[in-house]
Amino acid sequence: MWADDQQREPRTDVPDGSRRRATIHDVARLAGVSRQTVSRAVNDKGEIDPVTKERVLEVARLLDYRPSRFARGLVRKGTVTAGLVIPDLMNPFFPEVAAGVLEAAEQRGWQVVVWDSRTDGVREREALDALSHQADAVVGYFKNQDEILARHLGGVPLVLLERGPQQTRFAAVGIDVAAGLEQGIAHLVRVGHRRIGMLDGDRIDAPGPRREAFLAEIRRHGLPVDDGWVVTCEHSVAGGEAGMEQLLDARPEMTAVFGFNDLIAVGAMRAARRRGRRIPDDLAVMGFDGLSLGELVEPALTTLHLDKRQLGRLAVEQVARLRAGEEPLDGADAWVIPELVVRGSA
Repeated sequence: MWADDQQREPRTDVPDGSRRRATIHDVARLAGVSRQTVSRAVNDKGEIDPVTKERVLEVARLLDYRPSRFARGLVRKGTVTAGLVIPDLMNPFFPEVAAGVLEAAEQRGWQVVVWDSRTDGVREREALDALSHQADAVVGYFKNQDEILARHLGGVPLVLLERGPQQTRFAAVGIDVAAGLEQGIAHLVRVGHRRIGMLDGDRIDAPGPRREAFLAEIRRHGLPVDDGWVVTCEHSVAGGEAGMEQLLDARPEMTAVFGFNDLIAVGAMRAARRRGRRIPDDLAVMGFDGLSLGELVEPALTTLHLDKRQLGRLAVEQVARLRAGEEPLDGADAWVIPELVVRGSA
């Protein structure tokens, strides 16, 4: 017989009204046994009383307890599987980051499971729910807050991409956007531009690091800036075209534009030409990311080039440190700095 307090299901509610996933501690508490006994029961080990085993399994079913891949012993000694969550595999930026992860993981003899979250918060959580059973660690892009991510991790180590180490409680690899924009805006100012706009890929009410760094540099150089100099658009060539049409309507006096990424910048070039603007004579265009696409357009795109594979390699290094019980990389070692590449567009 269970005591009354053992018959009650342990609370797994969380403040937002959702339910966190049950842990081995929840099963042990409700079944009135140790964690070791729960482990023996769910792994079908023989050293356990049959009645106790059935009770533990009943509680596990009640709580929908799903032991992690690591806890079930499904991994041979020395074999590691890393989960990689990418927001948009159609954007050429992210496959390059993934290539860095895959290369570094292969060098260590690790396997990688890739999940496309499609920039959707629900799919991010679904990815973590699945990968917490399939992988020994997770690397990726997430827009959910730390507290939400922690509920779906099941204790699996997590490394966030493009978040500074001081911007999250998890291990991270960041991009020093401010250092990149300092180079980029200084170049535009040096060649004579004073009226510079931005096509931003973040929501207008949620400015990200690229917009914040852009505005900081514009102000530092004493250039005009207000809401009319920034237009938000989708992360695509078509998005850049639509955003550029809007920005030219709002600021026809603009002589240079910075695109959130290279795809947006290429779209800006196409729209500017349709409006009769010569590039770079009438309008200079600068991108961010350093995609190979930028070398194929005419004129070639000036960009803040980012070593995307290095971003992935650093993420794998963070995973290795966490698995070894070491402190993750911090400071300058956990950041990738963009490099200005000047081409024909600016």
